[in-house]
Amino acid sequence: MKKILLAYDGGEPAKHALMTTIDLAQKFGASVSVISVVPFHPGTRAPVDPWDDATVHAKELLEAKQMLREHGIEAELLEPAGDPARTIERVAKEGGFDTVVIGSRGLGAIDRMLQGSVSEHVATHVDATVVITH
Repeated sequence: MKKILLAYDGGEPAKHALMTTIDLAQKFGASVSVISVVPFHPGTRAPVDPWDDATVHAKELLEAKQMLREHGIEAELLEPAGDPARTIERVAKEGGFDTVVIGSRGLGAIDRMLQGSVSEHVATHVDATVVITH
């Protein structure tokens, strides 16, 4: 475990993922990058969710960076736009990450079917160790 990608959105599951990342990075001396994907939905009238814009993601990234810094970890911040699940998958591959840490929102079967589960997609598509926290 040398290179960790933390998917962070500021929610409770993401905060658990952040604490797990701190623990892993300290134990293994791994580098950390934090990703917060601004959802982008091509072909729709409003491609970017107005309630989930870049300003919100920038704030979340700074929150994660500050917490990591308090634990002696300097992190790279990544703020791409796109489909969250596929973007995390792409960044993990292109960045050569060997570990991805992500929180699960605990969606029920119907919500997963309608919305899709980012953590489930990442766990089944990323060629790395994936740690899912609740």
